[in-house]
Amino acid sequence: MELSDALAYAGEHKQGVLTTIKSDGRPQLSNITYLVTDEGTIQISVTDDRAKTNNLRRDPRASLHVTADDFWSYCVIEGDATMTAPAATTDDETVEAMVEWYRAMSGEHSNWDEYRQAMVDDRRLLLTITPTHAYGMLGR
Repeated sequence: MELSDALAYAGEHKQGVLTTIKSDGRPQLSNITYLVTDEGTIQISVTDDRAKTNNLRRDPRASLHVTADDFWSYCVIEGDATMTAPAATTDDETVEAMVEWYRAMSGEHSNWDEYRQAMVDDRRLLLTITPTHAYGMLGR
């Protein structure tokens, strides 16, 4: 499967399953929402203390599984993950990136000050997957 086809398919959805690798080598699966960017990367909002975040710090390989409502049409996008630093202040680079992510996902927030503070309180960070390979069945 071509990466461009998988990214186009994934771009039609917003929910998927992120797979990371636990320290014992087994997969860790997490239901997530994501954004396919114009640059062809995948962005996910995560918190600093979650297993998936720790797994990716140790081993940056990640896979995103996206399926259609009919269950038979799907793609898996594999790639390498990078992460911002956890949000520390309401005006730091991570919070600015999270604001842009939110806007792309959902439009304008009703209270940006509240959103910014929540990013700091939750120690949110932005995970970016750079795709390297894809497979699946795109029945669309």
